[in-house]
Amino acid sequence: MSDDGHDMVVIKNLVKQFGQFRAVDGVNLTVKQGQVLVIIGPSGSGKSTVLRCINHLETPTSGEIWVDGRQLTHNSKDINAVRAEVGIVFQQFNLFPHLTALENIMLAQRVVRQRSGAEAKRVALQQLERVGIPEKARSYPGQLSGGQQQRVAIARSLAMNPKIMLFDEPTSALDPEMIKEVLDVMQDLARDGMTMLCVTHEMGFARNAANEIIFMDRGQIVEQGAPKDFYANPREERTRLFLGQILH
Repeated sequence: MSDDGHDMVVIKNLVKQFGQFRAVDGVNLTVKQGQVLVIIGPSGSGKSTVLRCINHLETPTSGEIWVDGRQLTHNSKDINAVRAEVGIVFQQFNLFPHLTALENIMLAQRVVRQRSGAEAKRVALQQLERVGIPEKARSYPGQLSGGQQQRVAIARSLAMNPKIMLFDEPTSALDPEMIKEVLDVMQDLARDGMTMLCVTHEMGFARNAANEIIFMDRGQIVEQGAPKDFYANPREERTRLFLGQILH
């Protein structure tokens, strides 16, 4: 990551309430172009809600979000423009079961990017190659392992040429032996300079791929820092307790 990378995501005093419950409580965050930021923390700490606010899957209660210099407002034109630049990969693969891997990757390109069938197919095949499963182009989701389905989901996001990729616990629904193949794809993206925000429990990935790690608890950022310092010398007691539980 170069130091002159401009700010791709800027979050100012983000608050998200569900009724009386404050899921996100005053989060401030900046992600530079080419940076890989990993967010960790216990369940219910607000990690996924922050990601979902970035592309307005959740509407912030208050605060500001800027994506690549454009402020995200309630205006649907703004929301669609930002969503076109932001890829998101969830725990669940959300593939259409009646479409092949290739067709799943082509669909949004045709609808959102208005690409011709030939162009959408070319890009889809290119991205299947990139995630390491070009031979699965004609397979349906039901014929693929969980790891392969998640790689198709990643290829589908990449086919839209996003400036930023959001990963919301992309390996948590996978069997242990399939986790590595998905993390390898994410590592490759990080090496290629993709700007990434990842919510994950995979500490090895966080240690190897992240430029910065954020620990959240109760809707707030408790601590953030470079992986080396974060693991070797956490400053906050809550961080130490959390790391003690997961780094056996």
